[in-house]
Amino acid sequence: MEKEKIVDVIKRGGIYRDIAGDNIKEVLETFINLLPPIPSVPKDTLLKAVLEREALMSTGIGKGIALPHPRSHLLGSEAEQIICIAFLQNPVDWNSIDGEKVDTLLLIISASTKQHLHTLSTINYFCRQNDFCTMLKERSSLEKLLSFIGEVEKQWI
Repeated sequence: MEKEKIVDVIKRGGIYRDIAGDNIKEVLETFINLLPPIPSVPKDTLLKAVLEREALMSTGIGKGIALPHPRSHLLGSEAEQIICIAFLQNPVDWNSIDGEKVDTLLLIISASTKQHLHTLSTINYFCRQNDFCTMLKERSSLEKLLSFIGEVEKQWI
């Protein structure tokens, strides 16, 4: 089976703007409560799983970006996988590896370990691209981000 393109997983997840909160817990509560219902995972279960993962080690990867995600897969099918992008109202101390406060989240929710590792690896690749990071800093539109990601993914084929 062919791996689903990251552009499609982000399109399904969408972008959320002006997420309020003064700390990691508040930001994640606000963000997860804004998500549309996910059939196989109640929001409180998702929040608990993401906070548990965050307690193990920060998902702040630097450059103002964090990649929160549950440690284990919670979804019933790969068709439910999503990556949701959130732009925070105010930067939050996320204990990032570079010490920089986080203003952008990419919440990754996967259905399998294999898919999760692929998604995490791909998102990490994009987060090392200056053009992608600039678009996140500028809080670009979903369309602009998807266009960039789609063009890069075409080059991989």
